[in-house]
Amino acid sequence: MKNAVNWFEIPVTDYERAKKFYSEVMGEEIKDHHMDNMKYGIFPYDMESHRVGGAIMQMDGSNPSQDGSTVYLNGGEDLSISLGRVEAAGGKVIMPKTDIQENGFIAQFIDTEGNRVALHSMS
Repeated sequence: MKNAVNWFEIPVTDYERAKKFYSEVMGEEIKDHHMDNMKYGIFPYDMESHRVGGAIMQMDGSNPSQDGSTVYLNGGEDLSISLGRVEAAGGKVIMPKTDIQENGFIAQFIDTEGNRVALHSMS
């Protein structure tokens, strides 16, 4: 086992709003992969190297929450860049960029849907 997590899904109530938010914050396109009764958008990831990937999803029974597990998105070379886009895109920073010593930096925000999500980078 190379990674404890293989895939994550972030529930959303307004797919287009969430897609725009995450595309702006991450500086990457969220690609549509809708299925029956579900709107689904996949974050960019490298399938060939089996890196962890994930998606946003809108479907009955999946509700955004600030409670529960926290997903840490890749903050790139310096998470300050992505974090700086959060509020302009409609989210709210709830934990500023925080030094976690040899493990880099983290920050947390509430997305447009009400989910608590985090960023991680080494600088």
